[in-house]
Amino acid sequence: VQLQASGGGLVQPGGSLRLSCAVSGRTVQNYNMAWFRQVPGNEREFVVGIRWSGSKTSSADSVKGRFTISRDVAKNAIFLQMNSLKPEDTAVYYCAADGRRSVAVTLAQSYGYWGQGTLVTVSS
Repeated sequence: VQLQASGGGLVQPGGSLRLSCAVSGRTVQNYNMAWFRQVPGNEREFVVGIRWSGSKTSSADSVKGRFTISRDVAKNAIFLQMNSLKPEDTAVYYCAADGRRSVAVTLAQSYGYWGQGTLVTVSS
């Protein structure tokens, strides 16, 4: 499976941005999917995730109430809607897929497939 992330850019604090991750090779319904982010010098951090069934989502405490993950089976893609953005949300955002459907959805090592990353910069 291949993942292609897009939609990053520069946004002012308080603004919104929507990231997309196109999935090719297999249907998105086969995978737990997630968004992670990484700042240089730091480990990759879990942001949000959605189970393969589409029935359950998870969010990091730092983004709860602001970020939402969604899935479009027809487009074979997932999305990250980011609202009320803060400067500390600045990072490279990666989409990830886990074909083993691990219960450890917040761990980067659970995911065997990664997109190339898209940079989000929150600054005035």
